[in-house]
Amino acid sequence: MNELQLFEQATVYLKQDDYENAIALLEQCVEANEENVNYYWYLGLAYLLQGQEENAQTTWLLVMSQGDEEEVIQWTQELLKILETEAQRQEQIENLKLSWLIRGHIRGIEPSLINNLLQLIDLEIQLQYYDPQHLEDWQIVDYLLNNTDATVDTGLLLKIIPELLNFPVFINIDLLNASLKYITDTESFISVVKSKAIDITYGHHMPSYAVDLTKVCLKLKPNDFELIYQLWRFSCAIKDYEQGLQSAEELLSQAETSELKAFGYSKVIHTLIHCGEWLKAQEMLPDYIISLQKLVSLDQKSINPRIQGSPQTLLWPLMYLQDNPSVYRQFQNYFSSIFQDCLPSWLPFSGIRATLNHCYPRTLKIGYIAHTLRRHSVGWLSRWLLYHHNREKFQIYLYLINQQEDDITQTYFREKADFVYNFSHDPQTIAAQIQQDEIDILIDLDSLSHSITCQVLALKPAPIQVTWLGFDATGLPTIDYFIADPYVLPDNAQEYYQEILWRLPQTYLAVDGFEVAVPTLRREDLGISNDAIIYLTIQTGQKYHPDTIRLQMQILQAVPNSYLLIKGEGDPQIIQPFFKAIAEEYQIDFYRLRFLERFPSEEIHRANLSIADVVLDTYPYNGATTTLETLWMEIPLVTKVGKQFAARNSYTFMTNVGLTEGIAWTDEEYVDWGIRLGKNESLRGQISWKLRQSKKTASLWNARQFTREMEKAYQQIWLKYLDNCLI
Repeated sequence: MNELQLFEQATVYLKQDDYENAIALLEQCVEANEENVNYYWYLGLAYLLQGQEENAQTTWLLVMSQGDEEEVIQWTQELLKILETEAQRQEQIENLKLSWLIRGHIRGIEPSLINNLLQLIDLEIQLQYYDPQHLEDWQIVDYLLNNTDATVDTGLLLKIIPELLNFPVFINIDLLNASLKYITDTESFISVVKSKAIDITYGHHMPSYAVDLTKVCLKLKPNDFELIYQLWRFSCAIKDYEQGLQSAEELLSQAETSELKAFGYSKVIHTLIHCGEWLKAQEMLPDYIISLQKLVSLDQKSINPRIQGSPQTLLWPLMYLQDNPSVYRQFQNYFSSIFQDCLPSWLPFSGIRATLNHCYPRTLKIGYIAHTLRRHSVGWLSRWLLYHHNREKFQIYLYLINQQEDDITQTYFREKADFVYNFSHDPQTIAAQIQQDEIDILIDLDSLSHSITCQVLALKPAPIQVTWLGFDATGLPTIDYFIADPYVLPDNAQEYYQEILWRLPQTYLAVDGFEVAVPTLRREDLGISNDAIIYLTIQTGQKYHPDTIRLQMQILQAVPNSYLLIKGEGDPQIIQPFFKAIAEEYQIDFYRLRFLERFPSEEIHRANLSIADVVLDTYPYNGATTTLETLWMEIPLVTKVGKQFAARNSYTFMTNVGLTEGIAWTDEEYVDWGIRLGKNESLRGQISWKLRQSKKTASLWNARQFTREMEKAYQQIWLKYLDNCLI
């Protein structure tokens, strides 16, 4: 064969993956005509495909070293074209590893070829080789920013962006910003990035990353209502209340209808009270309520879809602003019914099983659904029910939603359940699993605190659904019962709950205690003498209602040498001036108010409660976990009892340890108890002794007995359901 025939046969061997014969023929070509650089390019390629990377590079460099600058430029382009063609061929025959290898060498020859870099990223993702550091190492963002011609393959760029976003690293934000000038289909781009932001928030628990993703989308569509709402959600999740408030105010300013105004007001007020801007929140309350009343008067079918899908957020601020459950529950039941009615249009589901395949008595299947079965208030409190469950009579299923798992999850939940699932944020998948498991009674632990839980419950995957422990009842028509006790709701509460109130005989909650570490907070650290009286309030920022703070200032005013320690979330730049302004109304020296930082763990937090002589509860939203922890640490507590569920937690807990001292029914009684407990050391001692003794006998500290009562309730609820099925 002549030289040309040898070369043509060599290229045939290359396509047949017969690299040994291809190399032999190409070496003959080189010997026959050393001046033809093309033979060297293909010989190096053959070496590369055979796995002889060093020989490939040596072959190419040998030629390049002998050329002048102009020749090297020309030869480089020829070699790159050959390698690119082969890389594409390997991709077409799905030999991704070889294509990736070739493109890696292309990058080595010419690092700035942006499309090759994008192809490399795409291949690495498919081969599961991808390292996010490559975006920085390969300077992809810089090349995208500085590219001035039209060579960027926008289709490829948009293909890999969703894949890259599965790796939540912040250089992706730079990549997105650099990619904006190449975006032609704005809606598709926003849809992808917006969806990924939600996935990352719930799946990876990185709302700060989701904030940045959303900001990128807003550059393309700055006035988009849904994007602004998403930015509000994620900003509040990372406690960036400045950004959250800005977004909420933008929502309100855009609202042109009464329902969107109600939505906007709820978000603005939500943010204001979270960061401590209570006075502004109170000023907006009348307009907020008026907007809700107008919304109730509308035809349900005409209500904006954003409102239809947000029963758990629209009314959230009301429980913190006022104690008026008859009004609040009326709104909540109404908006939840709208949500329920509209749900099938955007979240179809087949419904619960049509027939019962077993009868009682038998092992009941109990499902618990939550996103908080971990180091969270709900996790700390609900764990004892799981711990004491009778596993012979009850089969336990846990449906965790986007939940981070920790030591509490493992010890008290995973090890105490028969089946445990941890889902993403797809309500249909969760509901389908509940239905497939044939759960008899589904217990909702999230109530209004998680939108996905609300959606799952609205799909009615179990024949009986019960809300217990969480925020308050959801008002969803698909919830059959709300667990209460004789004290946590007034006698007439059934009038304004759509759920049937199932009152346990003593307490709706009991625990066997709490883990306590060594205290890290001491009086000398705060410059407070041993003979001073320390009051403590320990709640999140949204519970610090100014009316209650004024009562606390009256107590300080009447008790000499007393201090108020304030522990809770919120913007210090707002919270502290807020407290200071109220203190000045009562001529209280700001020095007597001390603001505590967040403690490293719950165990240390509980230990540090012992610094207090008296704990002052909040109103109209009481403490719950904090009240239990205070009572467990044997510290006197002052609480004001209200009408709503959130205003009666401390009342029921104190009643269930046999404690009446500190329970106030009026503002005057709240102040009086605060003063008496501050001035009367003997009374404080008696209360501490009573709390110590209660650990031996009180129903609040007997989680085993409580579990038997809950289990009895489950059995009675199931029997009642069976009776109704037979009618």
